[in-house]
Amino acid sequence: MIAYLLWHRPRQGADRDVYEQAAERFHRSLARARPAGMRGSALLRAGDPPWLAGDGWYEDWYLLEDFSALGVLNEAAVAAGHRSLHDQVARIFGGGAGGVYRLIEGRCESVAQSQAVWVARPAGAMAPGLGDLLGDGMDREQASLWRRQLVLGPAPEYCLLAGEPPAGVSPARLPEGWQSNVQSREVIFDG
Repeated sequence: MIAYLLWHRPRQGADRDVYEQAAERFHRSLARARPAGMRGSALLRAGDPPWLAGDGWYEDWYLLEDFSALGVLNEAAVAAGHRSLHDQVARIFGGGAGGVYRLIEGRCESVAQSQAVWVARPAGAMAPGLGDLLGDGMDREQASLWRRQLVLGPAPEYCLLAGEPPAGVSPARLPEGWQSNVQSREVIFDG
């Protein structure tokens, strides 16, 4: 499974409630008429991720079976049935960044977890084994670990979604130079 992840926010001066409602309507539209290969999506208030300038960011997660489904989603998002809702969001879109992540461990019934632990390694550092990243405490039935596959803007390499951060991603457990950042998120839509 892969996930297309988009951080986005409304343009300066736009009504945040109008933007958020438009984004939620778009997700609901996709849930009613899912493109082939799409397993679900989520819209969350992400706050202020430190790798993005400014505040008031949202996260869109689109869960997909494979890279082919990413192409189908790309076409379907602006096709009949979804285009007008997509365009409502696009008219007041103020900026974004994203990436494509691959599920590498755990289950993923939903990405609408209250905590996201973003882990970044320094340039040129070798990636440790998953055990070194996760350590103790990851509930593999309730949590999921994702690794970035494609860069579409600034974003950390790993993301662990869980109800609470396991000990293995604490700064004391990570290799030298690695950084973890815990972001609380608020679910707007999970479908």
